[in-house]
Amino acid sequence: MKEHFYTYYMILWGLLCLIAFVLMVWFRKTLDLFRKPYWVGLIQGWKIVTFLLAIMGIVIIAPYTGDPTWDYVDAAFMSVFAFTTAPWVVGTWYQTIRGQRYFYHAFIACCIWMFSASWSYDLYLVIRDGYYPVTWFSNIFASSVLYISAGLFWSLEQIEGRGVIFSFMDPCWPSVKRTGKFAKVFWYALPFVILIIAIMVPFLL
Repeated sequence: MKEHFYTYYMILWGLLCLIAFVLMVWFRKTLDLFRKPYWVGLIQGWKIVTFLLAIMGIVIIAPYTGDPTWDYVDAAFMSVFAFTTAPWVVGTWYQTIRGQRYFYHAFIACCIWMFSASWSYDLYLVIRDGYYPVTWFSNIFASSVLYISAGLFWSLEQIEGRGVIFSFMDPCWPSVKRTGKFAKVFWYALPFVILIIAIMVPFLL
């Protein structure tokens, strides 16, 4: 019974990913994920440094967490997915709610979120172990908290005339005028760092 469920579930999310991919190709000119301003905002000194620290920390501790589904490989690719896509995903959700993006933008963002935080993990473990991971459901929640927190963390900016905000709150996002460095956003970023550490520590105890 479970085997049938997992088969149907993989077919379902596989179809959703295929639809999202087709939409991404078809509407690629309207997606900020493929535009230079998004990547200019992402590839800043403090964001690159914090990403490198985060991925090194997560990859190093992965084999020592006591979770057999977590290894160097999935720790690495899920970290990369979070850094490269999570700021766009949370920004797209926010602006869709405010009527500044189309529904298909939000649909693509949801599929990218689920693939980054869950489905890629499931697929890797099916390939590695030969069966669907029993942790697939709990992983959705744990990884999503980390993913969304990462998206908010790497969306922090000091915007000209507005102070420190999430960059997607600016109507011109992702083409915003940044004025600050990490020192300016440190106290705003600290709660996200504490949250991520608090989630990770129990796995090491």
